[in-house]
Amino acid sequence: MLAMILAAVNALLGLGASVGAGIAAIAAGIGIGKIGGAAMEAIARQPEAAGDIRSSMIVIAALIEGVALFAVIVCILALFV
Repeated sequence: MLAMILAAVNALLGLGASVGAGIAAIAAGIGIGKIGGAAMEAIARQPEAAGDIRSSMIVIAALIEGVALFAVIVCILALFV
């Protein structure tokens, strides 16, 4: 009986980790898309500030990617630990 319960918990754990990693990747994609769109709009309004806007956009996109990577790693750790 206990073995069946543990097998069911492990199956749900794998499903939860997969869904969590997928949500993290989708959220990062949406966030970077919004940043890119806002940066292009800002560059169109003020072309002389393109370098500053672009560098800020790259830094913020890297931070979002870092958070998404941490989320995926946590999901993988939840799956195997």
